[in-house]
Amino acid sequence: MLRVVWFKRDLRVVDHPPLVHAAAGGDPVLPLWIAEPSLLGAADAAAQHLGFVRESLEALADALAVLGAPLCVATGETCAVLEALRRRCGSFELLSHEETGHGASYARDRAVARWARSAGIGWRQWPTNGVVRALSDRNRWSAIWMTRMQPAPLPAPARLTPPPSEAIEAIESLEPPVGPPRARPDGRCVGAFRDGHGRHRMVLPDPAELRLPEPDKPARQRGGRGEALACLDRFLGEPLGRYRAGMASPQSAPDDCSRLSAHLAFGTVSIRELIHATWDARRRETEPSRRAGLKSFESRLHWHCHFIQKLESEPAIEYRNPHRGFDGLRNEGEPTGAERVLLAAWCEGRTGWPIVDACMRMLRHTGWLNFRMRAMLVSVAAYPLWLHWREPGLFLARQFLDYEPGIHWPQIHMQSGVTGINATRVYSPARQQHDQDPDGRFVRRWLPELGTGDYPPPVVDWASASRLARDRIWAVRRDPASQRIAKTVWTRHGSRHPAREPAVRRASAPRPGGDASRQLSLGFEDE
Repeated sequence: MLRVVWFKRDLRVVDHPPLVHAAAGGDPVLPLWIAEPSLLGAADAAAQHLGFVRESLEALADALAVLGAPLCVATGETCAVLEALRRRCGSFELLSHEETGHGASYARDRAVARWARSAGIGWRQWPTNGVVRALSDRNRWSAIWMTRMQPAPLPAPARLTPPPSEAIEAIESLEPPVGPPRARPDGRCVGAFRDGHGRHRMVLPDPAELRLPEPDKPARQRGGRGEALACLDRFLGEPLGRYRAGMASPQSAPDDCSRLSAHLAFGTVSIRELIHATWDARRRETEPSRRAGLKSFESRLHWHCHFIQKLESEPAIEYRNPHRGFDGLRNEGEPTGAERVLLAAWCEGRTGWPIVDACMRMLRHTGWLNFRMRAMLVSVAAYPLWLHWREPGLFLARQFLDYEPGIHWPQIHMQSGVTGINATRVYSPARQQHDQDPDGRFVRRWLPELGTGDYPPPVVDWASASRLARDRIWAVRRDPASQRIAKTVWTRHGSRHPAREPAVRRASAPRPGGDASRQLSLGFEDE
């Protein structure tokens, strides 16, 4: 029987259980990636995401060709693509990873499940990293995560049996809803691929014809498995010793952080691969600052899955407050005229607070910003500007090359103060300027108008606006009914220390770093 491996946000051949399962037994394998208009044109989609995916697919196509099977790329909604394949080739087995994505991908997966049942197609899914589907008890999550991380990453299959020609022809026969590939200066076609024998071409939609709101970013990271491994190799070299000290400042973080987040978001590398690379490095490392860097990095790999688990457990939080006691506190409807003015100033990097505007300019140019400065941007939108988190969150989703819905929205909630279980984080631009850019080099780089007198004054008075916002938030948090809701939120989503989880045997999992698997609170002292 034909086995169809549906690639989504897992663009690699290493540590890929669906691909390994497909290869076992020698059945023909059709590797498939689908350009879905409903996802590519969603409100959180951006041209830079499609550009990164295109580069990652090029690398994936090369890797699959070496294994013996071509990567097929189809444009269309998934159910329609799969049905066209079934009509042409008959029954097949569909294999994929589970996905915890935004609402459009969730609706798509539910539609595929209904289609598979009605068409008599078996669809088998494997867990993605440490996210647990249908998790009944958050108390056991860390133990499950560690159990999943213990086995060594799976090597790529030795070979794949290529699919029959009619399967490839079924994909090629689909009419894409957008125009043909466009020529590039180097003579290649945008989004065009050939298998190892040059037998056919596959086309990705052009961002311009999807009418995405912004062009590709000029200085973003490039996609592909080779780029991911290069990031890991670089990080485990010299930057590792500077990691803990350098991650907070927007000046040092681009060089001192791993820069693997986009590769994790699109799956050119897996969490398990990075965990094992970290464990291996810690077994060999003796220098204290480098060991501390590895410990901190491992903690962040835990946080990655911890936050995605929140969206997996409660998909609705993409659209509403996780703590319903904050409903109606900010304007949840169409932004008013005054709110649009403030939102535009924030989006365009002209709030009048230099460190805020410089960070937004850097993000819009490169698609990346370090964690602390991301938190500052959201805090400014949420407190002194008093904007509801949904529109700023969508804007940032389009700006972050490493946009991962399961991390993005819970972080937006935390920094906006609507979880009821996390510290209220009101970032002071003046303090961040003093701490992270005391000599002003960063802001002068990104705000050349500072030296010309054209820089605007602050859009609001930070001190009085932030004080009012904090009072509003705490008026809700002090309410007894709100506190009862907060307990429910914590039960569903709160972080547990593994040592305090029921029935967890601490010696049952490899612990090369002692307490490195701890779920930290992510609290900040900034005021």
